[in-house]
Amino acid sequence: MAGRTPYQERIIRNYYQNQDAIMLQRLSDLVGDLYLAEGKSRSRLWLRVETAMRQMKVPEDRIGHIVGSDNPSLLAALVKELQSR
Repeated sequence: MAGRTPYQERIIRNYYQNQDAIMLQRLSDLVGDLYLAEGKSRSRLWLRVETAMRQMKVPEDRIGHIVGSDNPSLLAALVKELQSR
């Protein structure tokens, strides 16, 4: 397979440079989705939240507390805290 073009390399490099901002945006989108979700879809959303928080290197004990509480307002507080950094 041929190598990547310089354009593709730049896109990949920019993605990894902005990965924290992308994950923060994903978490803020998931907060709204969690407020509206019910049942199985809500549990799937919490799995996505957990994955995104791990990628952002949120401490495991905090991840466990937020996900275990099943409270979107705690996640919203975390997002607000991360945005202020």
